[in-house]
Amino acid sequence: MPAVTDNPTLNPSRRKSRRRALDALYAADLRGSSASEILGDTLRRMGKDAPPHMAYAEQLVEGVVTHAERIDELLSTYAEGWTLDRMPAVDRNLARIAVYEIVYRDDIDDAVAISEAVTLATELSTDSSPTFLNGLLARIAEHASR
Repeated sequence: MPAVTDNPTLNPSRRKSRRRALDALYAADLRGSSASEILGDTLRRMGKDAPPHMAYAEQLVEGVVTHAERIDELLSTYAEGWTLDRMPAVDRNLARIAVYEIVYRDDIDDAVAISEAVTLATELSTDSSPTFLNGLLARIAEHASR
């Protein structure tokens, strides 16, 4: 049986990666700047001391940036009664990360991507955010094609 850290779905450092990706996406969203540049600046400041989980954070940011149009289209389509602009910035960016993982990452189970977004929303956003994200992401996972 492989170690937990060998399985990308169960790797505990993935939450740290998602949190770092969220930080960059959130900052870029609020500033109207590039998430790639924000994360790049963070990585330059860390230099050779950057922790290993930063590699996946970088993959997440680049994936969300690369597929932003499709990701936002899916969010807009399945966010019943909500526009992207109306969503709290934390929720919007957690959803973007999760949709990237659901649609574009075969190494991450949909349920894990959803659970991680809900967990981070519980820690970082409004009381209604976990329920909102769970429903939104479950609809996307059910209906979105890979």
